[in-house]
Amino acid sequence: QVQLVESGGGLVQAGGSLKLSCAASSLSRFNITTMGWYRQAPGKERELVASITGSGTTTYTDAVKGRFTISRDNAKKTVFLQMVNLKPHDSAVYYCNTRPIMLSWGKGTLVTVSS
Repeated sequence: QVQLVESGGGLVQAGGSLKLSCAASSLSRFNITTMGWYRQAPGKERELVASITGSGTTTYTDAVKGRFTISRDNAKKTVFLQMVNLKPHDSAVYYCNTRPIMLSWGKGTLVTVSS
């Protein structure tokens, strides 16, 4: 029943790196589906931080440009978010989902960046 499963979060010091994974094994048309990574901090709106089309075209919000890299492995139906030079402001629960029509949200994975 679960369609999107995020993993890879944890506690990291500022300046550190972390790689998140999103497994979407149940999506039959994953290869032509745009995927996005979102994050939500306590008391904040959920925001889109990166997206990638089926053909590999990527977009990023200004706050993460140059630090985050979104990628995908269509054979494994998995999308990744490589995060480097993490900052305390990046602390949030990170989610993945399809775009523009979204599935039910998964549980997300918590990223905490200490100063």
